[in-house]
Amino acid sequence: MSKGFPETRTDAAMSELVPEPRPKPAVPMKPVSINSNLLGYIGIDTIIEQMRKKTMKTGFDFNIMVVGQSGLGKSTLVNTLFKSQVSRKASSWNREEKIPKTVEIKAIGHVIEEGGVKMKLTVIDTPGFGDQINNENCWEPIEKYINEQYEKFLKEEVNIARKKRIPDTRVHCCLYFISPTGHSLRPLDLEFMKHLSKVVNIVPVIAKADTMTLEEKSEFKQRVRKELEVNGIEFYPQKEFDEDLEDKTENDKIRQESMPFAVVGSDKEYQVNGKRVLGRKTPWGIIEVENLNHCEFALLRDFVIRTHLQDLKEVTHNIHYETYRAKRLNDNGGLPPGEGLLGTVLPPVPATPCPTAE
Repeated sequence: MSKGFPETRTDAAMSELVPEPRPKPAVPMKPVSINSNLLGYIGIDTIIEQMRKKTMKTGFDFNIMVVGQSGLGKSTLVNTLFKSQVSRKASSWNREEKIPKTVEIKAIGHVIEEGGVKMKLTVIDTPGFGDQINNENCWEPIEKYINEQYEKFLKEEVNIARKKRIPDTRVHCCLYFISPTGHSLRPLDLEFMKHLSKVVNIVPVIAKADTMTLEEKSEFKQRVRKELEVNGIEFYPQKEFDEDLEDKTENDKIRQESMPFAVVGSDKEYQVNGKRVLGRKTPWGIIEVENLNHCEFALLRDFVIRTHLQDLKEVTHNIHYETYRAKRLNDNGGLPPGEGLLGTVLPPVPATPCPTAE
């Protein structure tokens, strides 16, 4: 109350008002392990079998992109990975067909069933990449395609009456084929991986590894890892996404020893020691695709399909897509795509500019 002024009734009433104390927020109790106190079998562990049955009924999507110069055996390797003709070979084109003047995106879908589990596999090829005299910014159509798939999923996700199961066309894995020069990565390799490593899971592979000796292969792998590290390029599995010590130990071994996988692909069979094996015939013998003494194809197959397939999908959804979704909604004022603050339609997130690699 100001000095020298009489107190009014209103002022007196206001002075009697005492703010109510705020209730303290409820603190959730920490879970307590009671395994030793269970009086009998509950059946919690059957959730794994329930999930397996559901997956067998519905199947799942897996979308893999292959990027690299023509002639590196991309289609052959993918066919070898999935033991079926899931990717068309560039060699099947007519001689009259010219190399595309720009990077094209070709997606081919297949349903593969094994052991009662259905996988809807989509192979995305990128003919024309790295085949031009001027390859400047040839990564842009690829990044645009990847972002378009995120946009499709986001639009379906924000629908009020959305589908029970949203079709997933997002790229879960990008196999990037490195030419077996034995020297160093090309500026194009560095430029591509620098741009795309933030939006998709890149798995680098050295193609046609049988053109190098064991010593050359080992030295080239080390050189590639060093160049990627110096240029700040992270390939999958990224260190920051390791969930626990077990993950870190397993992935560190892959990052420090296996990457990039030096592979040979072939969909032809040959007779070796009484067994039919996938291989490539050379003047000095048969290169067995699945023989670890000959190449690292088996390591790549186990990595992509048998140990990390689910994680590739989860990192795509929880990290890459979530990053796109957050930026998209933030740019749109928190509204769904297509609905601007004043009713304007906003375009998808454009490709991120980045300086050309020296």
